[in-house]
Amino acid sequence: MENKKALLAVSFGTSHEETRKKTIDAIEKDLQDAFPDRKLFRAWTSGFIRRKVEKTTGIRYDSAEEALERIISEGFSDLLVQPVHMAPGEEYGRLKETLEKYRMSFVSLKDGKPLLSCMDDIERLADAVIDLFSGVSENEMLCLMGHGSSVQELPVYDLLDQCFREKGRDNICVGTVEFEPGIAPVIQRVRERRPVKVYLAPLLVVAGDHAVNDMAGDDPDSWKMRIGSEGPAVECILKGMGEYGGVRRMYVDHAKQAAGKRC
Repeated sequence: MENKKALLAVSFGTSHEETRKKTIDAIEKDLQDAFPDRKLFRAWTSGFIRRKVEKTTGIRYDSAEEALERIISEGFSDLLVQPVHMAPGEEYGRLKETLEKYRMSFVSLKDGKPLLSCMDDIERLADAVIDLFSGVSENEMLCLMGHGSSVQELPVYDLLDQCFREKGRDNICVGTVEFEPGIAPVIQRVRERRPVKVYLAPLLVVAGDHAVNDMAGDDPDSWKMRIGSEGPAVECILKGMGEYGGVRRMYVDHAKQAAGKRC
């Protein structure tokens, strides 16, 4: 009997088509290139985003459950799942619960980890960010806006911030738009360092609503406006982490580790 192999990439999703093409789609392509013997399927975990995209474009994306049912109905018995999430938070926890419900439906079901799942991941991302933003001078700052989560297997944002300090890049800091640590430690660092310029960049897979509105918007509560009120010039970099090849390689390596392949 043929052992049909499938690959499922699971993202939160986005209603911003331009950033989707540069991030989620690019990650999925890299995953497919790394596993040419597997048929690629995709799922988005945000019901709100799926409904919004279907309403505005007519395009319908599967939930994780729908994708798994589709994979089973097409006769695949060997499944590799790679989450396209930043950290092992609430979305990832729900995905793990869903996978457990379907595990007995497959001869083999293996799943990779989100981008930042251990200290090695955090170190690797810190090095990548330092390299990507090497042009940020000592009298300037780079502030990264992560999402945050009410459920954290690992305090990734605090650990990443600490990692930058340990690598001698105290002018790179991390905050979140939801939950702790929020924007407060970012503003505190800006007040301490008094930079002439602050670059804001999303620590998010896609540069979607949070990046466009919460980070770079003109509302008084946006990061751009709040940090700008402290005195420095502010430049917003609207590129999701999925646009960077080094970050995409981390997802591919996580999938390879789960599959038992050499990275």
